Amino acid sequence: MTRNNEIDMLNGPLLAKILKFAMPFAASSILQQLFVSVDVAIVGKFASSEALAAVGANTFLINLMINFFVGISIGASVILANHIGQRDNKSLRHAVSTTAALALASGIFLLFLGIIVSRPVLELMETPVNILEDAILYLRVYFLGAPFFMIYNFGASILRSKGDTKRPLYVLVVAGVINTLLNLLLVIGFHMSVVGVAIATDIANVFCAGVIVWLLRQEKGAFQLNVRHIRIYGTELKRILQIGVPAGFQSMVFSLSNIFIQSAINGYGSAAVAGASVSQTFDSYCYFLMSAFSGAAVTFIGQNYGAGQMARCKRIFWICMIGGAASCFVGNMLFMTFANEVLSLFTSDSEVVYYAKLRMEYVLVFQAIAASYDIPSSAMRGFGHSLEPALLTIFGTCVFRLIWVFFITPVWPGFENLMICYPVTWVITGILVCTVFVLTLRKLGKQLQKP
Repeated sequence: MTRNNEIDMLNGPLLAKILKFAMPFAASSILQQLFVSVDVAIVGKFASSEALAAVGANTFLINLMINFFVGISIGASVILANHIGQRDNKSLRHAVSTTAALALASGIFLLFLGIIVSRPVLELMETPVNILEDAILYLRVYFLGAPFFMIYNFGASILRSKGDTKRPLYVLVVAGVINTLLNLLLVIGFHMSVVGVAIATDIANVFCAGVIVWLLRQEKGAFQLNVRHIRIYGTELKRILQIGVPAGFQSMVFSLSNIFIQSAINGYGSAAVAGASVSQTFDSYCYFLMSAFSGAAVTFIGQNYGAGQMARCKRIFWICMIGGAASCFVGNMLFMTFANEVLSLFTSDSEVVYYAKLRMEYVLVFQAIAASYDIPSSAMRGFGHSLEPALLTIFGTCVFRLIWVFFITPVWPGFENLMICYPVTWVITGILVCTVFVLTLRKLGKQLQKP
């Protein structure tokens, strides 16, 4: 029997359970993105287009710095799920403690890194001069909340490993309200512009971290967090890093390639930066619908592989693949259908709207193709194979985007031509990852058949 906040992933029908896991997961990710969207919308409507661009210019840089550690939290989820499938409570308790220690260490590291590198990196990206100082200020204040952001994300990964995606969602619902109200107060009431939205996000992250720690302290058995006894266990750390480091490195290099694209966008001026920033917000919402099924694939396959149920793992993969691609595509089409309405929430600047629509036409419409590598990658991580999808994604997506920026864009200039690199790299990466996934599946099936 499972508790109300848990899902029995090892027995019974799968579709309803995967949806029960994925929908709150998607909503949680969307609410986290909502923090950024509210920042962008409020500074765009009540401050200036330059302030909007200053916040938007940091999107890829923030992702670059935090995604490595978010990838490690994925490794923690896989190991926790494996231990649940194996019914190994001692190792599960050690993994929870190690995950908590990693959350603290990564958050403190990010705090200092964000403050130190903000100016040199933004200057290296050739951020337009008229938004540079605001962009630096926003980034530095934003990273004051990094320790709390990491505590929430690692803590939520512990709960999600046992199927509890609802309570992390409830926490973010309240945090989203706090963030929005503080944004309105600080930007409109106190005219604090980019500093105001960064402070609002930090306070929301503090709330999330405090509640997630309280929830973990109330857990029973192996999942209970004893703050005074947090320590790193070498065996669990090694297993978490074996899966988490390739996943984190993949996300980091992925974000690095996007920074080079952002640098190319910067060359078209602050209106292009602002327009691309708004469009990227819509990309994120649709991606989170797909990534919720990726999270389900990691966790469900992690538990079932730990229990030796390979046939069930294959069914999980196909449900997540179809669900991830379909949900992303529906989201894409909704944003395209109501493009004028949703863009009006962020800006009334016609030039910003022009660039946002242009990017949507070349990127948003084709985004569902990314499921062809995102879901198989997650499935392989559930099997404990994290290096292969990481290397293939780095090559197929990241390397080719750099080639596009440095060699194709100079001879084929234009904002829209720059955007074409997204669907092209999604197709290439999907072919590579799907091929290796099929080979990995066959190999694992043969291993489980051996006496």
